[in-house]
Amino acid sequence: MQANGAGQGQESSELSCLNSAQNGESSSAGGTHSNGLLSSTDNGNTVGTSNGSSAGPGSGTSVASSTSGSELGSLKKKKRLSQAEEDVIRLIGQHLHGLGLNQTVDLLMQESGCRLEHPSATKFRNHVMEGEWDKAENDLNELRALMHSPNAIVRMKFLLLQQKYLEYLEDGKVLEALQVLRGELTPLKYNTDRIHVLSGYLMCSHAEDLRAKAEWEGKGTASRCRLLDKLQTYLPPSVMLPPRRLQTLLRQAVELQRDRCLYHNTKLDSNLDSVSLLLDHVCSRKQFPCYTQQILTEHCNEVWFCKFSNDGTKLATGSKDTTVIIWQVDPESHQLKMLRTLEGHAYGVSYLAWSPDDTYLIACGPDDCSELWLWNVQTGELRTKMSQSHEDSLTSVAWNPDGKRFVTGGQRGQFYQCDLDGNLLDSWEGVRVQCLWCLSDGRTVLASDTHQRIRGYNFEDLTDRNIVQEDHPIMSFTVSKNGRLALLNVATQGVHLWDLQDRVLVRKYQGVTQGFYTIHSCFGGHNEDFIASGSEDHKVYIWHRRGELPIAELTGHTRTVNCVSWNPAIPGLMASASDDGTVRVWGPAPFLDSQDADGLNENCSNMDS
Repeated sequence: MQANGAGQGQESSELSCLNSAQNGESSSAGGTHSNGLLSSTDNGNTVGTSNGSSAGPGSGTSVASSTSGSELGSLKKKKRLSQAEEDVIRLIGQHLHGLGLNQTVDLLMQESGCRLEHPSATKFRNHVMEGEWDKAENDLNELRALMHSPNAIVRMKFLLLQQKYLEYLEDGKVLEALQVLRGELTPLKYNTDRIHVLSGYLMCSHAEDLRAKAEWEGKGTASRCRLLDKLQTYLPPSVMLPPRRLQTLLRQAVELQRDRCLYHNTKLDSNLDSVSLLLDHVCSRKQFPCYTQQILTEHCNEVWFCKFSNDGTKLATGSKDTTVIIWQVDPESHQLKMLRTLEGHAYGVSYLAWSPDDTYLIACGPDDCSELWLWNVQTGELRTKMSQSHEDSLTSVAWNPDGKRFVTGGQRGQFYQCDLDGNLLDSWEGVRVQCLWCLSDGRTVLASDTHQRIRGYNFEDLTDRNIVQEDHPIMSFTVSKNGRLALLNVATQGVHLWDLQDRVLVRKYQGVTQGFYTIHSCFGGHNEDFIASGSEDHKVYIWHRRGELPIAELTGHTRTVNCVSWNPAIPGLMASASDDGTVRVWGPAPFLDSQDADGLNENCSNMDS
């Protein structure tokens, strides 16, 4: 419960129907309500309503008193409130109290026969807000009997004394502060480390220095409200409600609805002002990247790979036609425009990897290619063309997070770590590599091999370990940004999601046609909530990460879709590369009417967990 301005200079009393206005008369202007707060007035007359009518000017009678005691008694006899109903009334009362509608709170409690909080808690709240620390300490003795854990009293007392100590210091009362530290805090024998930190604040030269070092708002309403929030965590909700409890419940409800929304693909905003509480949250499929925005036809043969840059401003596409095309993404329209073409990849381009800062791009070829190209994307110049041996097949590559090294390998048993000039730093013999990934620790390299597994290789201590074991060949894999999940395209099986930390198969996604072609899937959307993959049936499949069935099947390509890339900076933009020689750019529906924009036309069903 917010306690801004609570009980200024008043001995507070409980908020309940037991404390109705005395003798049936209202509080005068500036008087105290039964909730310990000053009444709000309008031109000197008490403001309030009952059954839709307001008390007349100068009537001198409060609305609360317009219902006689016998009527209130009959109301109580008519219906006994359930525990859930009482809880709701208390939550509403707390929220109204926070808005300063204190007369309304009084009336609500009187009519319902409920009590917002225990009288001892109300008294304690007001003493804390008024900075009457000795009285607040005495209140703790009354609260002790109401608590599930009496030991919590020591912690609460420590928090009170800490505030008292800091306020003395801010006021320049160093001797009083020292007395609190030595005579009250230290004898508690609780959190001695914190006491040492507090003693250091004695050396602060002025109040601003104290507030900065203690990370404290200073003496006043703000810091005392924060103190109350901490103190309330030790009290049962039957005694005092947790702070802002109704807002917390509403926020949780909104977040749950978003979690269950199949197409939710915008940043989660915990601010309740940004949503309507009057309708369930719903996103339309038309707001999701399911619609062809653009078809890129500049390649003149099969397109084997596509990848957005880490900052989302560019797209690189690699083709059997021996070229890499760099596309610029317009930040406003999200249209792609050809920036430059990188030529000379004699065997075609089957894999691309952006450096962490997007300065460089590495291109690899198919199985019979022993060369690797490292391009400077900004200048269009070839930085390095690397070939260790004509017997090699360098078909996969991954950047070290430092952007100064990369690993590369292929299915003929070579596995190298190199610098930007192509110099060999380390090698791992006899590993037939299908796909590579460098983890964020900068030491561990994940590699899928011809034994249907993914192993972790550490180039520093030269150790390796098994992480994933499949029953069929792993054609490709990618790893989530947090390094926890791996997304595998498995021959004849489709798309599998693995937890790398627990080393367990989390989910098998249904629908996709995956034979022995190398197809590259991806994570995408806000928080990487979605998964997309190409397919041999010419479609792009999209799943919500928690559901096995696809939420969208995108048609338009006329041959196998080899690769899908989701823009990491624009969650509504996706690209797919196909053997039909085109790259399709996917986005929301091009025209949304007002209802579609509000997401009213299509409902999101609950997902199977």
